[in-house]
Amino acid sequence: MEGLRRALDWSFRSRVDGRITIGQWPNLPLWLFLGLAAAGRILAPAGGAGTALRVAADLAFAWWALDEVLRGVNPWRRFLGAAALAGYALLRLRA
Repeated sequence: MEGLRRALDWSFRSRVDGRITIGQWPNLPLWLFLGLAAAGRILAPAGGAGTALRVAADLAFAWWALDEVLRGVNPWRRFLGAAALAGYALLRLRA
């Protein structure tokens, strides 16, 4: 049981402030992604405007995910960013 506790502590303990960090309030890139993706769904613009919204949403999501990979406060956040980036890329490649 001690090994599991140490593994969880290592995975979720913030390297910045020492607190357990699983999730946090969305930051600017994630807010941008959410807003752009919602605008694309609600407005459903055709042509160049729709493409621009989709590309901007994709870039905002990639920005968020790469930021988590590079600057995540713990291994969990880095893994989350990498998994989200890989999953999103696969979804986009299949679209």
